[in-house]
Amino acid sequence: MSDHPIQGLMKTAMENLKEMVDVNTIVGDPVETPDGGVIMPVSKVGFGFAAGGSEFIVETRGAHGEHEEKHPFGGGSGGGVSITPIAFLVVNHQGVKMVHLDQSTHLYEKMLEFAPQVVDKIQQMLQQNQKNQKSASQQQTPQQKFNQSGDSLDF
Repeated sequence: MSDHPIQGLMKTAMENLKEMVDVNTIVGDPVETPDGGVIMPVSKVGFGFAAGGSEFIVETRGAHGEHEEKHPFGGGSGGGVSITPIAFLVVNHQGVKMVHLDQSTHLYEKMLEFAPQVVDKIQQMLQQNQKNQKSASQQQTPQQKFNQSGDSLDF
């Protein structure tokens, strides 16, 4: 059984897409800087693909009057690639750093980066508040403690 023409279109298009899909498309080739650091571009890659076709029934008469049906095929395929640089990965003697080109992504990264520091600061504030309350209660006179308890003396 012979392959359908749409299979040939699909196979050709998918082979070409397969050649384009490479890790170097997303994480680019590293570039070494004079100070010994390395910069690698990071990109967002999007692929789109479509294929379609149609067959038409055409009736013909042969040379000897026999009836023939032919199925001519018409079709096509197409694809597209979108490559958008989004960041640079910088590796140097100071460490590893991601430099985003999109400021909103940079904002989210900064928030995640500072989250542990914020939690520590809140814990310190709560501990300090508890210490202040304890020291304030220890410095009260017996009369002040009595007044805070809400007890009253009825004569």
